[in-house]
Amino acid sequence: MNLQIFHGFGGVLLEVANALLPLVILFVFFQFIFLKLPIRKMIDICIGFILAFLGLSFFLQGVHIGFMPFGELMGEKLGSIDYIWLLLPIGFILGFFAVYAEPAVSVLIQQVEKASAGYIPQKLLLYTLSIGVGLSIALSMIRIIFGFSLWYFILPGYILALIMVKYSSKTFTAIAFDSGGVATGPMTATFLLALFVGIASVTEGSDPLLDGFGMVALVALAPILSVLTLGILYSRKERVQDDNEKTKTKVNSHDR
Repeated sequence: MNLQIFHGFGGVLLEVANALLPLVILFVFFQFIFLKLPIRKMIDICIGFILAFLGLSFFLQGVHIGFMPFGELMGEKLGSIDYIWLLLPIGFILGFFAVYAEPAVSVLIQQVEKASAGYIPQKLLLYTLSIGVGLSIALSMIRIIFGFSLWYFILPGYILALIMVKYSSKTFTAIAFDSGGVATGPMTATFLLALFVGIASVTEGSDPLLDGFGMVALVALAPILSVLTLGILYSRKERVQDDNEKTKTKVNSHDR
């Protein structure tokens, strides 16, 4: 049986090479002018570039022959079920676990834990992002089912985010807006986007172009709100700890 799994693979290789070429040129420039790294380090970095090239190429090929067709077919089947309300918990579960497969999310939570010296644990931030994305996918399902405009979600959401920024620390604000970008990675932009196009194509009164797209915008917004919420909770926790320490200090000084 010929699955034609490498059909169009040459074009994918060329696309990935064109995408990575500017980074390679920039690295070579910095190496000869500024960095001057030893040979052993150069070899490791070159191997890393090769692995990244191969990994991205195979991933995109898998997206073209597997993820997108499977997501669209799955969406068509889900959109045809009798109990349409089941799309809400299904959407939440898909969004929740899609974050686990996002490579950029893995990098983000590791860097945050490292930069904060363990103050913001990886698992806590991962669960926060997962819940946010899960809720955004559920809201996207509601939008398709009832035909709501995207503006009803986006405009109030960003207004709320700007209000929450005032009550969250600068650290969590920076992490929140980075989280919005990394959550809309290859898993969301391939499988889930194809899933929503499939659902919209079989839902009565829905237009795949109008209702199938826009989900990525909600996914980009949801982690911002969820991480800002976490930042507000951390701020309250810090204030309580400061108040307790001040109280202890006053008691100790009074006893003396």
